[in-house]
Amino acid sequence: MEFDFLKPIANEVLVYLDGLTSQQLGSKIVLHTAEQFPDLNKIKIAIIGVLENRGSNNAISNSDLTPVRKELYGLFPGNWNASIADLGDILPGNSIEDTYFALKKVVASLIKKKITPIVIGGSQDLTYALYRGYDDLEQMVNLVSVDSKFDFGKENEDVSASSYLTKIIIDEPNNLFNYCNIGYQTYFNSQEEIDLIEKLFFDAYRLGEVSNNLSISEPVFRDADVVSIDLHSIKSADSGNFISFQPNGFNGKEICTLARYAGISDKVSSFGIFNHNNSAQESVIIAQIIWYFIEGFHYRSNEYPFGSKENYIKYNVPLEEEELVFYKSDKTDRWWIEIPFISNGSNKLKRNTLLPCSYDEYLLACNQELPERWWKAQRKNIV
Repeated sequence: MEFDFLKPIANEVLVYLDGLTSQQLGSKIVLHTAEQFPDLNKIKIAIIGVLENRGSNNAISNSDLTPVRKELYGLFPGNWNASIADLGDILPGNSIEDTYFALKKVVASLIKKKITPIVIGGSQDLTYALYRGYDDLEQMVNLVSVDSKFDFGKENEDVSASSYLTKIIIDEPNNLFNYCNIGYQTYFNSQEEIDLIEKLFFDAYRLGEVSNNLSISEPVFRDADVVSIDLHSIKSADSGNFISFQPNGFNGKEICTLARYAGISDKVSSFGIFNHNNSAQESVIIAQIIWYFIEGFHYRSNEYPFGSKENYIKYNVPLEEEELVFYKSDKTDRWWIEIPFISNGSNKLKRNTLLPCSYDEYLLACNQELPERWWKAQRKNIV
């Protein structure tokens, strides 16, 4: 059984939980212990640790997520009603591929049960296993990575934390519809890589662009299935990571806001936090990122693609060569733009699709400018 890959929570954590008040988060979660495994029929969110760092160039042995769990479970929850379980840890396999296989199986089973996994990882190449967990679901996958780098590698290079994206793009079955990077820093990425992002019609937002206006990333998360956060995207002054020092990056407030956007998205079905340096200091920001994701999860509004268009106001915007169709939710005031289905026999989209967008993109269209994300999404539909 796929859940046999999971090791129960360490006794040190259980002892810590016994000392918490009934109001703290650790007293309100269901735990995988040596004596029992949670009843998944009652669970909406599952926390999983993966003690695998071999994909990192700065591999840290003896991964230990105990400090993360202590920090997280010592926090007080919001007005939450979804049941949360901690399913324990996936230990490193004999090979790194064994670890990928175990994570893929666990994630696939949870998603099929409509449980959202929160994966606390070692190296970020575990994102590849998260993505592969969707193989049996027969759906295209949108991946959003909060990262200072694109993580491209050479075609024949072994998968690693700095090259996993190439493997996602190349390997069959190819279920990737869109990739978006949030927060890349130009000096960490070659011009060839930046050009490749454009050539593949992917999306990328520079760190400064997002920091100046965090809300531009909200529609991107609203369209994501998998969200992967590289902790190296946070500046060390806020993350506590002084092993791999990062002078620039998101601050603590910004990364927690992005995590909340991911949580509030009706579509996000798996969430990963990777490249933990195993320090107690960094555990604090990881715990708060998870807290904000769960907080967002509890404010999901079950709009598109799960709701009907009856609760939307429709806006037709005529351009010179196109007529764009926008929808605005009368429930949350969020916006979508319609991507028309173009029949060419090989489409990845089989019907008109709504792409999350912003009010600013609607205003652009009113000024006779095509929104860039609409153009890229349509190009992917055609090719």
